[in-house]
Amino acid sequence: PWNFYKRHLVVRGQIMSLKNSEYVEAARSMGASTGRIIFRHMVPNSLSVIIVYSTLRVPAFIMQESFLSFLGLGVQAPYASWGSLVGDAVNGMTLYPWKLVFPAIAMTIFLFAMNFFGDGLRDAFDPQSKNQL
Repeated sequence: PWNFYKRHLVVRGQIMSLKNSEYVEAARSMGASTGRIIFRHMVPNSLSVIIVYSTLRVPAFIMQESFLSFLGLGVQAPYASWGSLVGDAVNGMTLYPWKLVFPAIAMTIFLFAMNFFGDGLRDAFDPQSKNQL
């Protein structure tokens, strides 16, 4: 759907900006083949954007999966999911509140950790932030 198309737009935009850069033009003028330009210049320079974007999308995928599991449309009975754990705990929330609290806290901590990890990768791979000290 739209997320799949948006992911391709991010990668396509990065490749299009690299295609017109000076070092690609220099390699092309020196007679480098298209495959060499792609694998020696474009892939290494766009890999950081792909990694950071993928890392920042993981929490959104987990939220979507847990929401579907909470509704009963995701992971089924023999397997566990944060959404299915929360969905099962809602029924017995008055008697056993920790069944709802612990999966919710674990999911929140994990989602925050993935967001911070993605932000850290973005800061590590961003060439403009390295020059600012």
